[in-house]
Amino acid sequence: MRIYYDTEFLENGRTIKLISIGMVREDGLSLYRVVGDSELMEQVYDHTWLRKNVVPSLPLLVNSEGDLEWNASHPDWRNVKKPADIATDVRQFITDTKNPELWAYYGAYDHVALCQLFGTMIKLPHGIPMWTNDLKQEMVRLGSPRVPEQLEGEHNALSDARWTKDTHEYLQRLQEPARASVEALIATNVTPIGAMAQW
Repeated sequence: MRIYYDTEFLENGRTIKLISIGMVREDGLSLYRVVGDSELMEQVYDHTWLRKNVVPSLPLLVNSEGDLEWNASHPDWRNVKKPADIATDVRQFITDTKNPELWAYYGAYDHVALCQLFGTMIKLPHGIPMWTNDLKQEMVRLGSPRVPEQLEGEHNALSDARWTKDTHEYLQRLQEPARASVEALIATNVTPIGAMAQW
């Protein structure tokens, strides 16, 4: 079963620090976690792009004294956890999924951020795929068709993961007529030329 995911992260060209991770399965089951590290969040807030694009969806607020603090009344406050607990939750989410297949959009850094929850790549727990399929690569493979825009929640990890799921499913629906034509040819014992080229 496919698991679509996204991460938000702070990076400086040398390190990638996870801010949040969102995952959603084909059946709609989802997971969202925010790293409960106040020092990290100060660094995130000091980053101009992250402050503008990522911070607004996080359970944070600036108090009357101008200091950044956690917002316990935010609906996602319950998803704020220590990295070790996030690693446990992510591992369970993935390994509880039969034949998990990971998908992300421009997923290179996402895969590194995921792996680093568990340490080095060789410490990746059994049952977690060692690679992530890239939605952007699939879009290019299919000729870069126009896909639905993400209308809300951009740069919220869970919202982005849901858009990745919806977009991949949209691409699959685009291919259904061609797939049906090939199946019809096979049913009449006619071999498509493209299939012959793969023999």
